[in-house]
Amino acid sequence: MTATIDVIDHLVGIVPGSAGDTLRTRRPITKEHAQKSWDALFEPSDASQASHAERFAVAAFVAALHGAPQIAAFYGEKFATTENDPVRLSAVKALAELHATQGPYGHYAEGPLTEENTDGPILTIGQADRNLLGERLSAALEHAHLLTFHPRDASPASLQKLISAGWSTTGIVTLSQLVSFLAFQIRVVAGLKVLAAA
Repeated sequence: MTATIDVIDHLVGIVPGSAGDTLRTRRPITKEHAQKSWDALFEPSDASQASHAERFAVAAFVAALHGAPQIAAFYGEKFATTENDPVRLSAVKALAELHATQGPYGHYAEGPLTEENTDGPILTIGQADRNLLGERLSAALEHAHLLTFHPRDASPASLQKLISAGWSTTGIVTLSQLVSFLAFQIRVVAGLKVLAAA
C-alpha cells in the first residue's frame, strides 16, 4: 500500500532536494526506523489480531484527538480503502470531535505525586454508536482515548474491557503501540513542518 513512500515525508510534504529532505537525511537511521515502525503497525504480514481497518480507524481517531486533521484524514482514507463503510468512518470522526479534550488527566498511587491528580472525562461510547461500530472497535477507541488523555489510569480493569470485547493479548499490545506511535508521528510531522518552513 505505501511501499514506495516514506509516510512522514508524505505527511510533511517533503520532496527530494527540499529543506525538509535535507533535515531528514541527516538522521538516516531515525528515518528508516520510523518507517519500519509504521510498516510493522500498519502493513503487518499478519493482521489477524488487529485488522487493517481497526488499525486505521483507531489511528484516524487518535490523530483527531491530537488535533491533527491532516493526519486524521490520511488514516481515514486508509480506512476507506480497507473497509468501504463511510457511516462507520463518520462515527469515528464524530466521536473524536465530541470527545477531544486537553489533559493529561489521571491519578497516581497514594504518595507525594497525588497532589498532581487531575480529573477529566473518560470516554464511554453510547449504545447506538456501539451497535454501529461493534464491541471490538468501540473498546479499542475507548482504550485509545484512555491512553491519549489518561495514560496513568490504565489498569488491569481497563485491559479486561478489551479482552471482554474480543481482543487478544497480542492485539492489545499492538493497539497500545499504535497509540504511542501516533503520538510520536504527529509530533515529528509538526516539528518538521516548522523546521522546513524556517
